[in-house]
Amino acid sequence: MKADRRPTDVLAGRSIGMIFEKPSTRTRVSFEVAITELGAHAVVLNASELQLGRGETIEDTGRVLSRYVQAIVLRTFEQERLEVLASAASVPVVNALSDFEHPCQCLADLLTIKEVKGELAGRTITYLGDGNNVTHSLLLGGAKSGMHVRAGTPPGFEPIPQVVQRASDIAAETGGSVTVTHDPTEASRGADVLYTDVWASMGQEAEADERALVFPAYALDAEKVAVAATDVTVMHCLPAHRGQEIAADVIDGPRSVVWDQAENRMHTQKALMLWLLGVA
Repeated sequence: MKADRRPTDVLAGRSIGMIFEKPSTRTRVSFEVAITELGAHAVVLNASELQLGRGETIEDTGRVLSRYVQAIVLRTFEQERLEVLASAASVPVVNALSDFEHPCQCLADLLTIKEVKGELAGRTITYLGDGNNVTHSLLLGGAKSGMHVRAGTPPGFEPIPQVVQRASDIAAETGGSVTVTHDPTEASRGADVLYTDVWASMGQEAEADERALVFPAYALDAEKVAVAATDVTVMHCLPAHRGQEIAADVIDGPRSVVWDQAENRMHTQKALMLWLLGVA
């Protein structure tokens, strides 16, 4: 699928609804292009343009859209909205990002690591920064793949304990491991992959100045690269703030696969839709 970008009609005659309650660049464009190249029609919906903006429930929206489209993609804030929509809809619902998880990003991340490293199992990935939705998905997806997943976060910004426990339970079955630490240098030592994200996610803009005082020690910089594996791979899910969570010479340097990582959003989402719609 990735090697051949020629449009296909494998999903011809199908429509996929996309609801965006958060701003988006990569998610919207990668999904819309993927849907189009598979021969389906992308119905892109801004939440403010729907009756959701006038008080219609998310459940009723799911029930109605299920009569029109073959799948629904939702990018939202609260995880509960996603789960309520999925419970009411009669078609597959894709989490295109919630405050709790970002699983589509993780699928692209795992594909990127596999392309570069050859295997996932046994590799060590270190995430530096806020224990956010991306961290949660990396913990779960990395553990499922047999990876050793480390999260280096400031005190008070750790991933949710229940997610850490769930990932640890999964890792115990796959041969991986999960480590949460407040020491960014030790978290980075010997890592095959170094990964970071913005310090203040969407909806946390009011905390940005405060977080900027707490997070500098966790920046993905030359010092972290120096203690990692000699062939370390650098990743960032974007958008990036050079000079904050990642140094410009690191994200733009020879160890970075950030742009491959962004492209792979489209390829893994194609595979996901084919699987959900029973074509793959």
